[in-house]
Amino acid sequence: CPMAFRDVNARRHIGLQQLSALASTGRTFLGPMKSHKFIVDEITNQSTLICSAVRLLESLDLTSAVGQLLNETIQAQNKEFKTGMSTLLFLVGAWSSAVVECLQQNVPVPAIVSVMSEGLNSCCERVQCLQIPIHDVKEELCSSRVRPKAFESKTGQAGRDGLTTPWDLLCFQRHISATEEVIPINYCSHQGDDCNFNKLLVSPLAGFGSVASVVKAAGDKSSSALSGSGVTASSCITRKLTHSRHFSTLGKGHSASQQGNFQGHLSGPSADVCGCCGLGHLAVALSHGNQTSVKLLQSIAAYQQERAECSGNSQINTAEIVTCCVLGLPESYSCVTPGFVTLVSPEQASVIKHFADKPLRVLLMDGDLTEGYRHLGFNRPPNVRTILERPNPRGGRAGDVWLSRMLDILMSFEVNLVLVKGNVCKSFMERCMASRILVIGCVARDVLCAFGAATGAQAVTYLSQLNASSVGDGARAELWKSSDGRAVDLGELLPARISSGGIPLLTAVLATALPSKAQLLEDQFWTLLYRLHHALKDGKVFPGGGAVELLCLSHIQTLAEQSGRLGNDRIVRELPSPWLAEYKPVVLRALASGWRRYLSVLLGNTARASSELEAGASVDHHLQKAAACGSPSAYILEEFRRGGVLRSGSEPFPEQVTDLRVCDNVAAKTEAWRRALDLVLLVLQTDAEIITGPRRNQILNSPVSSEFMFL
Repeated sequence: CPMAFRDVNARRHIGLQQLSALASTGRTFLGPMKSHKFIVDEITNQSTLICSAVRLLESLDLTSAVGQLLNETIQAQNKEFKTGMSTLLFLVGAWSSAVVECLQQNVPVPAIVSVMSEGLNSCCERVQCLQIPIHDVKEELCSSRVRPKAFESKTGQAGRDGLTTPWDLLCFQRHISATEEVIPINYCSHQGDDCNFNKLLVSPLAGFGSVASVVKAAGDKSSSALSGSGVTASSCITRKLTHSRHFSTLGKGHSASQQGNFQGHLSGPSADVCGCCGLGHLAVALSHGNQTSVKLLQSIAAYQQERAECSGNSQINTAEIVTCCVLGLPESYSCVTPGFVTLVSPEQASVIKHFADKPLRVLLMDGDLTEGYRHLGFNRPPNVRTILERPNPRGGRAGDVWLSRMLDILMSFEVNLVLVKGNVCKSFMERCMASRILVIGCVARDVLCAFGAATGAQAVTYLSQLNASSVGDGARAELWKSSDGRAVDLGELLPARISSGGIPLLTAVLATALPSKAQLLEDQFWTLLYRLHHALKDGKVFPGGGAVELLCLSHIQTLAEQSGRLGNDRIVRELPSPWLAEYKPVVLRALASGWRRYLSVLLGNTARASSELEAGASVDHHLQKAAACGSPSAYILEEFRRGGVLRSGSEPFPEQVTDLRVCDNVAAKTEAWRRALDLVLLVLQTDAEIITGPRRNQILNSPVSSEFMFL
């Protein structure tokens, strides 16, 4: 077959340029205030809203070798951590541009690879001093009671006189509505062992430094006392501010009804306001401003922590959590429901209505429920061509015998509910519905395991393997009801809830009125869930908001200055590799430029700098203050405890509204750094591009045909 060969020019390295161009498309994903992107399908003209590097690269036409390498790197990070992909993507672009600048200064490739790898390893060791144990984080955040400035009068005394200006009143209203937001946990008629969901949880959405509020029981019209402030908040202040009528997370008239329908109370006056012994505050710190997902996660954490009290396990079990996107409802209907919630057709919904309060016999299928399905590893006889597996002397339609036989098996064991891991034959599903048997396909393995443990059912691969011990008992099915108790009928697909007594499975129901936003909400929820999961697994977190990157930048600049001074020493010139000392300052400054660009874009995306020049000046200001302090790490930790690093004197909003002390995962962040640099150095060491296959005419007609040599 024809083959084309192209040299990769060392000065302008084509692969690095492609890498930088691809990575630049995701720079707006950096930081908590992400800019969304619409991905439009040219074939169906349907659009999807995204704000993650994974969804972006899935939507791009990555036909080049560099693009495929970048996608594989992002997918590897997503598979292991579910977070850190935006940081990885940005640093790939920043360091690609930095390496190209080194090549233009005639720095040898081995020097770039050696010094950059050494510099990043040194950064990873240096930032270990910023790691904060989870226990210390939870204690500090739960005990943090800083009085917001909006509660203070001009004389410095707290009281009603402090709320004199419209801006102060606005901040006060935002603070009250944020701190007293009730987390919706959906109840269904069959509570059983799910009654421990009957809790009243308070979401501390105002972040760190918020005033502790004691929330009265539902229906109590008395005022709420704000501890430590001397201010009595009247219950008439109920306005909830939103940024957009389309993308708001709070309903206009629904939130009040939600709060009034809760049946429960806080266990005692000293109950933890976050509902889960500090995990609620930790979830807020890791949410990076995503309030919708953090409310759901707080209720999940509270439930799992309560179940794990006897075992002493403080981990978040992600295997017991699933999601279901319900389209056509406001986002205020999003809630956490015990059991398994999935979307069913109207025909399946009619079967569920027939079940009413009837306990169901459940069957679990670990595979496809089709006639032609064969398990993994099944080998057909070699050199045998199958014409017809089962002759049908009756002359009926092909497959009718299999359909009738499988249906007879289900009816003989009185099976009412079949959960299938894979696909289900459409004709078989129709026959089952006609016989009042509910079949649901594409069920996750974790869901099957949960129902197996709760009902005693044992998964089978084929229906012919079914026996009495394989069928479980005690499952229930009903149409899912919203938090106000009403069944939801959205036309084409209806949400249904399947549960069993004692099942630990939880479903985060994500409601949205915009179909294009469903994937976005689901991605945000799973990202936050895995951030909390990895934080508890690591047992420590990093201070966020650019704190770790600022220390890396300070450290690399110090190393570059030291290398510049040592490069002129006679002892260094007598080393086995004196050329490495000559290029080390240049390469280290290139590595530092990636951190500087990261911090500058972070400041710009959070509206703390109006231009890249202003952002760079702000970064330099903090570097100077850190150097003057004598210990950059001590300066960064102190700034973090004050409310966040890289703060400026002229914020666009008051601190109590915008300054949330954020945290980052340790392993996910450092691994994103390593993967980004490894990819850049891998592309850097590529010296040729060889293209095989029937692309000769396409390459000949392209503008870059002169760069290829055809073999």
